[in-house]
Amino acid sequence: MDVNPSVITVITFDDTHCNISHIDEPSAEAIKGITWINVEGLQDVVLINKLAKRFSIHPLTVEDIVKPDQRPKVEEYECYIFFTIKLLEWDKIKSVLVIQQVSIIFGKDFILSFHESPTTVFEPIRAKLNNIGPQGLRQRSTDYLAYRLIDVIVDDYFDVLESLGEGIENMEDRIIASPSPKNARIIYRIKRQMLLVRKAVWPVREAISHLLYEENTLVSPFTRVYLRDVYDHIMQSMDTIETYRDMLASILDMYLSGLTIRMNEIVKTLTIITTIFIPITALAGIYGMNLPDIPFMKSRWGFVFVASVMIGGIIGMILYFRKKKWI
Repeated sequence: MDVNPSVITVITFDDTHCNISHIDEPSAEAIKGITWINVEGLQDVVLINKLAKRFSIHPLTVEDIVKPDQRPKVEEYECYIFFTIKLLEWDKIKSVLVIQQVSIIFGKDFILSFHESPTTVFEPIRAKLNNIGPQGLRQRSTDYLAYRLIDVIVDDYFDVLESLGEGIENMEDRIIASPSPKNARIIYRIKRQMLLVRKAVWPVREAISHLLYEENTLVSPFTRVYLRDVYDHIMQSMDTIETYRDMLASILDMYLSGLTIRMNEIVKTLTIITTIFIPITALAGIYGMNLPDIPFMKSRWGFVFVASVMIGGIIGMILYFRKKKWI
């Protein structure tokens, strides 16, 4: 079976310089400055194992990297910290939520990132590293770069939640206008997407909290200040998720109530029509027996009399229903 090749981007930088290159597989050259290696595609397990061997990454960490169904978490090892998080992106063309796992490993002078499919979420960081002249990002250590990678992923949560929020508001207007089964399917689809978002975002709080409060020499006090901001963003995202879940529950109740009201209106209309036609049907049944002793049975004005009684009955019942405000 053919394996899709992974794309490896190597960014080596120090205070004043940055070099970006693409390689086929990791080399054993000595690290000069700080090296950020980004791997796009997790199918080539052999290549990932070579990279892990190059940086002394534990086999359990490799196992977590190549299995993209991991819960967001953080693990500390002797010479590095392993952080895994879900990247959420909203496909505006198909109106679907795209989720992929991003694994980040950072040590004293290296940082590795792995993700399943192509994404542009890290492009602003690459562009800033590659800016000409000295700038702050290249002057910081690997933990600060890891923070920046986590931060751009968390910031994307707000974009996804905003798109979902717009869908919820539009659905609320549609439910008020017409509670159709098609709208119900859309409600349940949005609800499933919200569950996926909650499942991806909720554990990140614990992982960020671990980086904030656990003593580790790889995370500097300078970076912890910025991690508090990420933690705050996660809490905001969680509050928004809970708000949207309550809104969806309310919209679903509104949909069910709308169906009930609509059904009651239909039953009411049919009941009124049936009630109006009951005496007419009874009268038609009596004269349909063709018995000779029925009044006006053989009269020349019999049909006019019976028709007048029917029409008068209909008008009288309609006026009575209107007086009772039933119609």
